[in-house]
Amino acid sequence: MRIKQFSLLTAGSTAMLLAGLGCQTAKKPVSSALPAHQAAPPPIRQAAASKAPGNKTQAAAPAAFPAKAAAPQPQPKVDAVAELIDKVEKEYQAGLNLYNASQKADAKAHFDRAFNLLVGSPAEVRADKRFEPEFNRVLDSVNKLELADLQQNDNAAEQKSEPAPIDEANEVTNYPVDPNVKAKATAELQATHSDLPLMMTDQVAGYINYFSTRGHGTLERALARSGRYREMIERILKEEGVPQDLIYLAQAESGFHPYAVSRAGARGIWQFMGSRARAYDLHHDVWMDERQDPEKSTRAAARHLKDLYNQFGDWYLAMAAYNSGPGTVQSAVKRTGYADFWELYRRNVLPKETRNYVPIIVAVTIMAKNPEQYGLDDVNPDPEMLYDTVKITYPVDLRLVAECVDVPLAELQDLNPSLLRMTTPKGRFDLHLPIGTVERYQAAVASIPPDMRVWWRYHKVIPGDTLMSVARNYHTTVKAIAEANQLEANAEVESGARLVIPVAPGKHTSGDAQTYAKRLTIYRVRKNDTVQSVADNLGVPPTVIRRWNRLKGDTLTGRRVLYVHLPVSPTEAVATPLRVAKSKKTSHLIAAKSDSPLRHTVKPGETLYSIANNYRTSVAAIKQTNAHLATLRPGMVLVIPAQ
Repeated sequence: MRIKQFSLLTAGSTAMLLAGLGCQTAKKPVSSALPAHQAAPPPIRQAAASKAPGNKTQAAAPAAFPAKAAAPQPQPKVDAVAELIDKVEKEYQAGLNLYNASQKADAKAHFDRAFNLLVGSPAEVRADKRFEPEFNRVLDSVNKLELADLQQNDNAAEQKSEPAPIDEANEVTNYPVDPNVKAKATAELQATHSDLPLMMTDQVAGYINYFSTRGHGTLERALARSGRYREMIERILKEEGVPQDLIYLAQAESGFHPYAVSRAGARGIWQFMGSRARAYDLHHDVWMDERQDPEKSTRAAARHLKDLYNQFGDWYLAMAAYNSGPGTVQSAVKRTGYADFWELYRRNVLPKETRNYVPIIVAVTIMAKNPEQYGLDDVNPDPEMLYDTVKITYPVDLRLVAECVDVPLAELQDLNPSLLRMTTPKGRFDLHLPIGTVERYQAAVASIPPDMRVWWRYHKVIPGDTLMSVARNYHTTVKAIAEANQLEANAEVESGARLVIPVAPGKHTSGDAQTYAKRLTIYRVRKNDTVQSVADNLGVPPTVIRRWNRLKGDTLTGRRVLYVHLPVSPTEAVATPLRVAKSKKTSHLIAAKSDSPLRHTVKPGETLYSIANNYRTSVAAIKQTNAHLATLRPGMVLVIPAQ
């Protein structure tokens, strides 16, 4: 109580003192602008100090305290990034809970809000190192949920490719040499005719022992499949002027499986890598991969092997260069001075897989040419793969083609293994059909408009079918089917009859199961593009494109890119893990609106200038958005600023 009274007294005395000294400028003034609630506390502290035992501070000096008390109290700093992540997490978790409860429409609203919070955040928040991981995680998670839902709705089961047999054989190192096997093989070799040099070494004998035991089934299956392509391969090898027995290189590499893919990404019967394939005119895009075309890839392989032989003058070195590249073999020859495969083998100057490669091929050749000795004489080769070719200039769905010629879809896919999708590419394509079916196909497809051959179907009427049941099955109308087939709406349909089914784009039934690639693909919007025109071009229903890109209408005005999962054939090879960016994330993100930031994974050889030019932005803008980075590294992920 005494302190309070003293405080009031001091405050009053101070006021009187200030009034008395108002005109005296020689003394330091005390600010009178401070609010009373800020000016009062210092006298309390001063009074308390003066009452303390031994305190020598005089009460006449309170004028210094108000200035100290006027200092603003520090406010806690708001962490905008943490606040944003908290809001995003709440929306994401709410959406996830609804999704798991099968309330997918409500879940989508929460996911969209989480997405819009991220892309609408200010530049300084996006530059924070905590932003990108959250951005990636949420969008990647939502995208996977939507893709899984789409796959489930389409009842699609993606099939994996055939692993290349050469990978398994290459894992075998120093397989034990059976002296009896080697002795018999050496004896047989004297009577074996081959247009390739065949030598018996411990390495070759070891692989003969391997293919006689653990690898016997692999060799049997390859010999059986060889029947499909042997005539064609030997004909092309002869036309190109290379040894006929190079066919056994394909047998060892792929087992004659067009979908064979190695761990390194080599593909097809002849296991071409992408860059080498392009050098020999094998085209590869999102629609097809000609490395998987048996005839075209055989022609390319024959020419490549011929070039390698002309370079090295030795078939063993040519085969080694086919495996590891001519530069690797040339370097080994220059380093040692020996242009001899076995000498390079002995000196261990070739990669491990290349050292194994030639002995594997020699062993397979010897065994295939002496089937009785190795228990292969009861293998029945598959029938030769024969087909007719029709040159088309329009895209068409393989399922429609199969219905036109009345053959199983799987048979048609086997005849066209270069296709990566259910739809042929837009433009010229050599469509392979079963022997004798070209006229039937052309007559049937002529009744379907060219721009609808990706969507429409043929239906073979079975007992119990009515126009109503068929329309319901294909998600179309009785009127549309009747008009397309010039029938009355109440007409009865006879069993065995064929109906043209005008299916609206995006309305295929579950029987038309479509598999979509897990990896996102960027589509650059062109002038006059609409959602419908892009859907027609890519073979993806427009409703799906809208869902993936958060679109509502058909217009693409203001959009620079779209993100889609391309349709793939159920037999498309998916050999290597789908990985881009920093680990196993997709290379692109779905954009919610036209000014959303994009992600770009830096590729070897790219510069800030080339990336900026590609996205129609500036180097300065990319640097600013990415924390003023100075150095690019392949694999680095950049956030591309909105235009």
